[in-house]
Amino acid sequence: DSLFPLCSSVLVYPDTDDVTAEQLSDWRILQEVLSLCAHGCSDSDGEVMYALDGEEMWYADFDKRVGVEPQPDFIDHMTYREGAYDAAVANQQICKSNLGNSRIGMKDIPLEQDPPSTFIIYPREDVDLDQKNTLLCHVSGFYPAPVSVSWTKNGRNVSEGTAINRPFPNKDGTFRQTARLDFVPKDGDFYSCSVHHPALKTPMTRIWDVERTQPGVGPSVFCGLGLLVGLVGVAVGTFFLIKGNECR
Repeated sequence: DSLFPLCSSVLVYPDTDDVTAEQLSDWRILQEVLSLCAHGCSDSDGEVMYALDGEEMWYADFDKRVGVEPQPDFIDHMTYREGAYDAAVANQQICKSNLGNSRIGMKDIPLEQDPPSTFIIYPREDVDLDQKNTLLCHVSGFYPAPVSVSWTKNGRNVSEGTAINRPFPNKDGTFRQTARLDFVPKDGDFYSCSVHHPALKTPMTRIWDVERTQPGVGPSVFCGLGLLVGLVGVAVGTFFLIKGNECR
């Protein structure tokens, strides 16, 4: 069982005559970061995450006991306020207490379960043999969160170089996650990604093969055909020109 409530926060700006421009900037940043938050917990795991416009801005890593800001380098970095991780730890205690109460109050209500509706595997970059790349396994439309993902290479289980992000809520109340596998493509290798979820009787599996990209033959064929048609046109034109002169 798990509890995964969602929350949102809206901050009201105070009278601008009473605050400095720096304080207003701090409030604006805080309002943006708090546009979506998700607190989740189970008996053995938990999550606290903040997002903006569908992108993860901050999350609590309870294994390393730190807050993480997975923001890309090409945006203006927004630093979360000091003490956010301690607040996340406190929220986990509240979440687990609520989870216990929910189990008692909802013990006769069957848990809703939705299997993944979207499941795809694809490389992050164009594939070049012997060049480092990353396979992505994207899963969406499932409830409750999370899913677990396992990888194989040529039929053998792989754990090194794997990772999976935290569950992210969709607009319809379901969740999505993306797993990653760092790899070096070799000709003939094949990989599989398997998704495990309580709503699935058996894991869902997708297979991806390393394929060597062959040069396209289309341009050569079309150029050859074009040249042939051109020569035929010249021959036909010459024939009628000669016949026309003979008729004079």
